[in-house]
Amino acid sequence: MNIYERNYHKLLQLIPSILTMTKAVQLQADGFMSLNVDILSRHHKKIVIALSHYYKHPSGDMIADPDMELAIYTGNKTVEVLTYQDCFGYRRVYNDDMTAFSPSTKDELNSFLGQWLKNLLDQGHQLKS
Repeated sequence: MNIYERNYHKLLQLIPSILTMTKAVQLQADGFMSLNVDILSRHHKKIVIALSHYYKHPSGDMIADPDMELAIYTGNKTVEVLTYQDCFGYRRVYNDDMTAFSPSTKDELNSFLGQWLKNLLDQGHQLKS
């Protein structure tokens, strides 16, 4: 099983209803920042979502850190990172035409996603009731 398949299974463990969700939800775990999940678009066999934590900056601003856009491919049961943003900057894997990408950025961000999903599962994040 490759990283994209492993991350797909971790995402489904974390959010079992992700494939049928139609609105934003929030997951919570005691003692940890909430996880925001937004459905950005749905296409045939592809769902684009955003996962983010927000923390309150001393200025009062809410800062997304991190904020990732993911593509979920339901046909081959994989997920991959499209973009990553934190307080230090913004990175994206693909160019606007989706034909060229940075292999090192792709590997690094998908590896980070795998670790983040593992941490969220270990922390006990669950859908807010």
